Amino acid sequence: MITIKKPYVITRNKVIMDYARVYCDTPEKLLKSALFADLMERFIEKTASRGSSIFAFLLETLPKIKRDDLPGQIVNLLRLLASYCSEEIIAMNRDFEPVLSRREELHELVEELYNFWRRFERFLYLEAPKRQEATNSEIHGVQFIKSNEEFKNLVLYVYRRIAENISGHNPRVYRQLPSGANMGMLIEQVDWMCPGLYGSLSQVPFIRLSLVNPPVILYPRSNKRKGAFEETGILTPDMLRIDPSEWFCYPVKVGALTAFIFFHQDFISLALSLSNLFETARYEDIRGQKPDLIMVFGLPGQGLRSETMFYDDVDNNIMTGLVTYSEEVDYFGYFKKMALTLHNISMLKKGRLPLHGAMVHIKLKDGCEANIVIVGDSGAGKSETIEAFRTLNTEDICDLKIIFDDMGSLGVDAGGRVAGYGTETGAFVRLDDLEPGYAYEEIDRSIFMNPDKTNARLIIPVTRYNHIVKGYPVDLLLYANNYEQIDEDHSVVEFFNSSEEALDVFRSGARLAKGTTDENGLVHTYFANPFGGPQRREIHEKQAEFYFDYMFKAGVRIGQVRTRLGIRGFEHTGPRTASAGLLQILRSKKN
Repeated sequence: MITIKKPYVITRNKVIMDYARVYCDTPEKLLKSALFADLMERFIEKTASRGSSIFAFLLETLPKIKRDDLPGQIVNLLRLLASYCSEEIIAMNRDFEPVLSRREELHELVEELYNFWRRFERFLYLEAPKRQEATNSEIHGVQFIKSNEEFKNLVLYVYRRIAENISGHNPRVYRQLPSGANMGMLIEQVDWMCPGLYGSLSQVPFIRLSLVNPPVILYPRSNKRKGAFEETGILTPDMLRIDPSEWFCYPVKVGALTAFIFFHQDFISLALSLSNLFETARYEDIRGQKPDLIMVFGLPGQGLRSETMFYDDVDNNIMTGLVTYSEEVDYFGYFKKMALTLHNISMLKKGRLPLHGAMVHIKLKDGCEANIVIVGDSGAGKSETIEAFRTLNTEDICDLKIIFDDMGSLGVDAGGRVAGYGTETGAFVRLDDLEPGYAYEEIDRSIFMNPDKTNARLIIPVTRYNHIVKGYPVDLLLYANNYEQIDEDHSVVEFFNSSEEALDVFRSGARLAKGTTDENGLVHTYFANPFGGPQRREIHEKQAEFYFDYMFKAGVRIGQVRTRLGIRGFEHTGPRTASAGLLQILRSKKN
């Protein structure tokens, strides 16, 4: 049975709209809509509870109106103001003369109502007709984008028209503020090869196209990830039981794997932010197909002993992630890291070695080039060191490609070389650790999360999908050491003499925690990667020994780079010095 979604939902400071059912193409329809009436009710309630001057102004100028009728009366007034100026309305209805004669206060009410709307995180979706094949879909995408633009323009026009009719003149400055949806999605019911265990997910619509109106600034309830992902040996249909009318599915490519990420509507802002991080899966990856990975985010939690768990579904050859509904998991890191945990365990099964790190291809103008992998846990400085390459005051670099920015894997390619493969097309980086001004240079395509708090984050596209799945041979493999100073005993880059020496450092996974998780001080994580390796330590250990021995025999240089990111005062200079040291080594290869 197909469930029907509500025309709109207002939840946790989010407005989620089915555009086909809240469709408005005129100011009159917008101001008569159920959504606008609901927003007015909430706005009046908020001003009344705060005892604001706006509410006092309404009581003074509309004394005959009962409290319960006040929102409806204001809506009626705004409907008139969308078509007539104040003098014309007074001529038609003298009851509005007291409120219309106090223009400045009425204008302030309209401004506050407009800001009230804009402070919501706003999401719009449109459902496309169900298809039988992967053709004739372009028209729905065009209609969706056009609908989003029309809605944005209509809201802006109504606001300006009302303001002009109150003040009696046009403004001298027009600010094109984002007044429509922050994000949008075209959804579609698609039949996929759904094993019986996952039957309750079969009616959840898929996101086929997403739209972002940057800069998007989001304020999730939580600001860090806590604990580890536990494995469960049992998964039953009851544990996955959901109401499909409150759920969506975002199909993405995590590296070469296809992941169906099901999420409750209350987590829509985090889920749609995946558009800046992962490649969206194609229709051919969904219809009639079984995914490699499934994540269900926002479960009621029946039968689950932990908020974040995963299940190795051997019978169906699917890795499944389970995240229960709570404010604790209202953080983008849970979406990202659960998907990567499932990916990593899948890679171990396929004979690859997952790495928590970053990889970059660098080519200099003199012809030198190298593929560098930097391994490290959250806050170790791997991404920051690579980003520092962009800001170095040098003209030597003629090409810089990001292969992966947080998680990847090593495999042996067709030529017998150890190659690096990525998972994400974007990066989820700490705002505080980026070079000053960099985030603002990229503001037109960024998603910001809690920019006013510690561990503020930025999600930004950094590479293209073909680069992360191509496979680039590894030239340098380095551990990101963020806790040791550079002195006569410790150089910026230090190389190991044997695979055993290298494995000891990587296996220890030492890092000075920076508050990006619930850890503090000098901590140790197996291979700097809590996402898959510790859960499959025996097989991971065998893979690590194989790849490290293989690389040493093949002449791949393995060492550590001291980023000093965890040392106070070196948050910016540390990664810059590290990247400069790497460039020097790269230049020395030619000499």
